[in-house]
Amino acid sequence: MRLRALSVFERIVYHCACVDPRDPAHPVLEVDAVMREGDADGPLLVAVADFKRVLGFEATKACVAELRRAGRTETHDGVEYVTFAMWEVVAP
Repeated sequence: MRLRALSVFERIVYHCACVDPRDPAHPVLEVDAVMREGDADGPLLVAVADFKRVLGFEATKACVAELRRAGRTETHDGVEYVTFAMWEVVAP
């Protein structure tokens, strides 16, 4: 699955869209947003609720279980997120 982040603030992706729904167990995050100092100080985080919105409940249930086993989720303030630890800047 390929997600495109449209807004990021302090590591949390607030708006995203699904660009390619194939292979949701191996999500890739593309960022098309203004990034300011502190916005990417660590892994970027996409709420599991956003996965449900773009994939549907059943597909999310299946892929999030696998992401949990792989250590790709974190919980902050009671919200579960999928983490995207590795990323690089790509010139336009």
